[in-house]
Amino acid sequence: MGYRFDDLTAACQHDWRAYIEHDFVRELGAGSLAHDAFRHYLQQDYLFLIHFARAYALAAYKSRTLTDLRQAHEGLKAILDVELDLHVSYCRDWGIDEDDLARLPEARATLAYTRYVLDTGNRGDLLDLHVALAPCLIGYGEIAGWLGAQSFTVRGEANPYDAWIAMYEGEEFQGAMRAELDWLNARLADVTPARFQELSEVFRDATRLEIDFWQMGLDRAL
Repeated sequence: MGYRFDDLTAACQHDWRAYIEHDFVRELGAGSLAHDAFRHYLQQDYLFLIHFARAYALAAYKSRTLTDLRQAHEGLKAILDVELDLHVSYCRDWGIDEDDLARLPEARATLAYTRYVLDTGNRGDLLDLHVALAPCLIGYGEIAGWLGAQSFTVRGEANPYDAWIAMYEGEEFQGAMRAELDWLNARLADVTPARFQELSEVFRDATRLEIDFWQMGLDRAL
């Protein structure tokens, strides 16, 4: 019997729920998140996404088949054409232009997470890299769905962060998430128990770094 992505989340269920249901996420859904906390997160997420685009470029380099190359391209495209554009637009609305973003110092949480993913991709294979990326791509899609199902979530103009939720629950991002799930499930089905244990450790570490990234936003930490 092969493994699936759900087995990765099950292997670190406490950390996964702590990430999906973090106080930053809850306050964002309720519209009660402090504006300066969101602004700090948004600025760091811009830097974060640049490094994740580099990670998908690395995935393209490590791809041995056209299918894998296309999958890496779709991940790169989702970041460059969807997420980064929204972040630049958001930041402009909040009085932060692209020149300001280019001069930002990286927070320690940003450095730790992005370099971990890039290091994992460099020293491991393509599956290691995709598993390290999964908490971001799949996690954000799951977070949007989770917020949409919560009674405390405020939608529309009453919530200044509604557009953030809408982007991640939108068909373009959800389609990229489903494609990544399909890719991971197809490859996890063939791994041995020992290999799955290695991948579970990568996934757990990346999830813990996602938790730290949310906390960095709440704490406005550098």
